[in-house]
Amino acid sequence: MSENSFTVVSESKLLELLLKQYASKSRSKIKKVLTVGSVRVNGKVVTRHDHLLKPGDEIEISWKPEAAPKKFKMLSIVFEDETILVINKMSGLLSISAGQEGEPTAYRQLRDYVEATQPERGLYVVHRLDRDTSGLMMFAKSEEVRSKLQRNWKRVITSRRYVALVEGVPSELAGTISSFLRESKAMKMHSTNNPDEGDKAITHYKTLISANGYSLVECELETGKKNQIRVHMADLKTPVAGDTKYGASTNPVGRLALHAAGISFNHPLTHEPMSFELPVPNKFLEVLKQN
Repeated sequence: MSENSFTVVSESKLLELLLKQYASKSRSKIKKVLTVGSVRVNGKVVTRHDHLLKPGDEIEISWKPEAAPKKFKMLSIVFEDETILVINKMSGLLSISAGQEGEPTAYRQLRDYVEATQPERGLYVVHRLDRDTSGLMMFAKSEEVRSKLQRNWKRVITSRRYVALVEGVPSELAGTISSFLRESKAMKMHSTNNPDEGDKAITHYKTLISANGYSLVECELETGKKNQIRVHMADLKTPVAGDTKYGASTNPVGRLALHAAGISFNHPLTHEPMSFELPVPNKFLEVLKQN
């Protein structure tokens, strides 16, 4: 065995074998070279820890000094493997370009990152968040995975949970809102009970806490239509704080007070159940603190 390459002699999972072969190196160091694409099996980059190796497979490793971590603007990576990326997007960052050249969208930053670290992969949009909504988003690293996720969205995505700071208190503290949403020429979504005038949208909600004229409401999406939560909260006469487009009159946190706090899904390749959660933004909670 050399420092940079060796031949597999018995069937094993990649990370397990690397830990044995390079016992003098730390587990975190070995996991890092895997994650950043510095391990090749038979000439191909492999990042998956449980990749099954067979006798005769050739392993090559680059132990070059680690480059400084990629600095993203207004986002951070929550989870990454060879098929998907899950990120935490900050409010104010576009998911994808709205046509303005050079704007640092989530997609553009992550595409450049993947191209630089995993040139054999790409980046594909699976779903979007509004510019002013913060929280969890998922991207695919291949057209095949993106297609599989979008074709089987309702079966693959088992939960999408948001929290919203809204004005007032819902008349019913928990329930389900169902309507049909249509978009006007002014790019604003409208709610109607006429099925011929829009796409069906269903939001389950419950009020978590109310104080100081505001409520923290948890929303679980059964459907994922444009501006769905914003419209449905306005339908309850409790618009999302900061959402002047849909009737809010206050802006206590200096942004649209909507946050994608949780997503659960079955991994598109392994089918393993996965779940990611983010805390309620501190600014939302500050508004609800009793004096």
